[in-house]
Amino acid sequence: QHISTAGTEASGTSNMKFAMNGCLIIGTMDGANVEIAEEIGEGNMFIFGHRADAVPGLRREREYFNVPEGFYKIIDQIRSGAFGWEDFFHPVCDAVCGGADYYLLANDFESYLEAQRRVDEAYADQARWNKMSILSVAGSGKFSSDRTIREYAEDIWDVKPCKRPMTKSNAPPKHFGEAEKM
Repeated sequence: QHISTAGTEASGTSNMKFAMNGCLIIGTMDGANVEIAEEIGEGNMFIFGHRADAVPGLRREREYFNVPEGFYKIIDQIRSGAFGWEDFFHPVCDAVCGGADYYLLANDFESYLEAQRRVDEAYADQARWNKMSILSVAGSGKFSSDRTIREYAEDIWDVKPCKRPMTKSNAPPKHFGEAEKM
């Protein structure tokens, strides 16, 4: 899971690596997940939460949002130390309670739980899970480092490739590419 509020990308290259290695992504439709979904199909991911275009309005209305009861139950468990490090997590709990929830965790909470239910359902069907994993790998070729570096060179850095000079030490053997003579 690499989770970020839509519009605050925090999972780009990691999720690409996950997809290339057959991991199934649970996350928001943000940043790289948009590109990944285009390549492997959104049906091979577990997407939840609001889309980036809804986030500004949700933030403006945040103080009036009716927070799901289950969200506060989880926050209370964290505050009580049920998961360890009670004092360490207090600032995190404070940051997501009331109108202060900038990352809209409470807004996406029920959608996240539904996505987790879909994960459990897919995992219970191993043939389906394996197919999703294989399609994730098969569709992720676009995320190769060669393509990425080439595009950065052309579109961002404005540099042109140059040929590597051949020397005796890096030249291919003379028979390279020729059929062996019998």
